[in-house]
Amino acid sequence: MAKNQLIEQLKKQIEGLPVEANIEEVGTVVEVGDGIARVSGLLQCQYSEMIEFENGAYGVALNLEETSVGVVVLGDYKTLKEGNTAKRTKRILSIPVDEKCVGRVLNPLGEPVDGKGKIPHKTFYPIEKIAPGVITRQSVHQPVQTGIKAIDSMIPVGRGQRELIIGDRQTGKTAVAIDTIINQRENKKPVICIYVAIGQKQSSIAQIVSKLKEKNALDYTIIVAAAASDSAALQYIAPYAGVA
Repeated sequence: MAKNQLIEQLKKQIEGLPVEANIEEVGTVVEVGDGIARVSGLLQCQYSEMIEFENGAYGVALNLEETSVGVVVLGDYKTLKEGNTAKRTKRILSIPVDEKCVGRVLNPLGEPVDGKGKIPHKTFYPIEKIAPGVITRQSVHQPVQTGIKAIDSMIPVGRGQRELIIGDRQTGKTAVAIDTIINQRENKKPVICIYVAIGQKQSSIAQIVSKLKEKNALDYTIIVAAAASDSAALQYIAPYAGVA
């Protein structure tokens, strides 16, 4: 009797198992050097498609040839070796966008680097996209208050407007940007601020994060960090990721 019950129970469990076919196109790394990997076997690969490597790093396919694909590695390429597997993600270079990114420190691929755990993402946005025309854009009609009287009184800065802060080293360009982010706390509904750190030391980025946290400004800020120790490819896509 116990044997029959066990067989029936096993049958029910087998019947309830989801049966799905999962097809993946997987290639092999033929050559790696200076952040570029040559991968064979990805015959259906698209230009600018994201490729996932065996070590967890991502790359973007740029050079499509008959027998191989040239992939720029966006991450640690030193642990990549000849013979490692690489698979297609079937996704053009894009990053996850979500309200849960607010208050976090991310790398240019949208992966959190602040040690607070992963962010569940559903929506992805392409890094390279044709900008909407001037006519379709909303007019600039609302100011951004920097909190610095000299700037607010002399230079009208609007939301949606591009404004350059130009100056020599150590003249306070970053301080103006950080003070502007902190000043948004005074609004009833603070503006979502995105700070992109490119080529800075990890310690400098950590100081900015701690200062924003101290002033309670991290609650409405996203920091995209591409430190000096990161690969050149990651630093290159960092501003695109910040805009996306």
